[in-house]
Amino acid sequence: MTKKEKITFKCQSCDNQTLQWMGRCPNCGDWDSLIKEKIHKTSNKFTNEKPEPVLMNSIKFEQTPRIYTGIKEFDRVLGGGIVNGSLVLIGGDPGIGKSTLMLQVFSNLANSGKKALYISGEESIIQIKMRGKRLASDSCTMLVAAETNIDSILGMAEKEKPDVMVIDSIQTTYNPNISSTPGSVTQIREACIQLMNMAKQTNISIFLVGHVTKVGAIAGPRIMEHMVDTVLYFEGDKSHMFKILRAVKNRFGSTNEIGVFEMKTKGLVEISNPSAFFLSERSINTPGSVVSSSMEGTRPILVEIQGLVSNSGFGTPRRTVLGLDQNRVALIAAVMEKRLGINLSGLDIFMNVTGGVKVIEPAVDIGIALALASSFFDKPVFERTALIGEIGLTGEIRTVSHADQRIKEAEKMGFTTCIVPKNTQLLNFKKIKIKQASSLKQIIDMLF
Repeated sequence: MTKKEKITFKCQSCDNQTLQWMGRCPNCGDWDSLIKEKIHKTSNKFTNEKPEPVLMNSIKFEQTPRIYTGIKEFDRVLGGGIVNGSLVLIGGDPGIGKSTLMLQVFSNLANSGKKALYISGEESIIQIKMRGKRLASDSCTMLVAAETNIDSILGMAEKEKPDVMVIDSIQTTYNPNISSTPGSVTQIREACIQLMNMAKQTNISIFLVGHVTKVGAIAGPRIMEHMVDTVLYFEGDKSHMFKILRAVKNRFGSTNEIGVFEMKTKGLVEISNPSAFFLSERSINTPGSVVSSSMEGTRPILVEIQGLVSNSGFGTPRRTVLGLDQNRVALIAAVMEKRLGINLSGLDIFMNVTGGVKVIEPAVDIGIALALASSFFDKPVFERTALIGEIGLTGEIRTVSHADQRIKEAEKMGFTTCIVPKNTQLLNFKKIKIKQASSLKQIIDMLF
């Protein structure tokens, strides 16, 4: 007499399990997200059955060089190249360019002598060939396969022993021993665990391409992001010609590093000087337009912040913010109203960072305040002035990190004046004039 199969109901949003079906998940509150699944005991040949601990000082370690892809912006986001045995997750909106980027990267790796394996669960090998021909990447020696069975993928990797491998996408892979459909929480987690174990034990660098949900998070549970070594997000809008690859987690490099690409007919082209790219179409001597500096990982980038203050035609004034933290903008507007006497409460406020880039650090606070003040007074800020600093609730200007690097970037881009907090420790700059301020009122009096 066989044992009765154990059945559980698993939430597809938060991975919570219950013993019976419920219309609403008791953990996350989502409706109709619990799906019936059978519990199977699965084995993984890449997992050691009896692991034994070892002494830290007895571990022999040899520094291995990173693998360079030939795309400098991509290598920068990874922290200087691909680490052997790493597991990297790349997410982004449909059509943003994830598959295009992976095909270009693996084509470069194959041309440089690395053994690259490209596994697609969404395209046939003929479709991959057609896309590679459009990108001029069809003549490389890259191995290509169309497979979704995780056991077949692991067997293929064990046989071919590639240096790097990509799964496009992880949501299409499935384990035949699990009854749930491909793309479910259980299938994604099981596939990710097996690929992680294979990467660590065989030293194969694996890339996982992941879909995103309507709220912008990678589909599947957050546990998948915890298992991988690096999480990259491909950002961008279809209305903008460039895309941003951002690292939000990296065990082998700096987080919040970004790489800037432009989508063209023959694929993604890297932008080596993002500051010049973002400021290329800036209007001269226009009220409401200022330039501030944002640190993206180890790189300072100059961005144009635009503000528009207008009379409200509705009972409740509108607050529309693109590319900035909306709560931060509301905080700065309240400080300006309280400390400077600038009445913004009954006016519509619109804020935008040109180019579609997102800036969340407080170092651009002065830029936000001056963009609003410039639009309110209808007076432009001098075009060659860069603004760097954080604003406190009392209207004081606070120091920010990496001030010297930010000023050097402004100097390189031809700016002649830079306004910074008073207590900033500065180096000697010859081509740019540094003005220090201790309060927001002092800056307003200085510029207007």
